[in-house]
Amino acid sequence: MHALRKNRPLRRVVLASAATVSGLVMLLALKPHTPPRIAAAPGPAASAGTSAPGGAAESGGTTGSTGTKTVTGESAQTRWGPVQVRITLEGGRITDVTAVVYPTENPRDQEINSYAIPELRRETLTAQSADIDAVSGATYTSDGYRRSLQSALDSAAG
Repeated sequence: MHALRKNRPLRRVVLASAATVSGLVMLLALKPHTPPRIAAAPGPAASAGTSAPGGAAESGGTTGSTGTKTVTGESAQTRWGPVQVRITLEGGRITDVTAVVYPTENPRDQEINSYAIPELRRETLTAQSADIDAVSGATYTSDGYRRSLQSALDSAAG
C-alpha cells in the first residue's frame, strides 16, 4: 500500500502544511521593484514659488526681457534609453516642456512614446512640478521624464 494512503492521514497534513509554508516564505522573499522617489515641490503654490528666493528664476540666466528662462534637465538613463527634458519658465511658471531625447530605437518605442510624451507634457503643465503620474505602459519613460524634469526645475531654481 502507498505511504500516503488512509493509514497515515497526519503525514499528508504535515506535508501539505510544509509545502504551503515553504511557498509563502519564497513569495515573501521576493523584493518588489520600486522606482526612486522624486523630490518634488509640495504643490502648485510652491512651484510658482521656485522664483521666490529673490526672483532667482527670473533674473539669473534669463533669455528674454519678459523673464523667460529655458533650462534643459540632465539626461536620465532608463532601461530603454535616455530621456531628457527642456522646460521654459515665465515668471516662475512652467509654460512649455519638451522631451528633447527619448527612446525611438524601434517601432514599439515610437508607438509607446507617441502617446506617452504628450500625456507627460500635459501632466507637467497642469501640475507645475515633477510630481506627475506615470503613463500606463510607459513606466520607464515616465520615470526618466520625471527625473530629467526635476533636474531642470532644480537648475532653474538655483
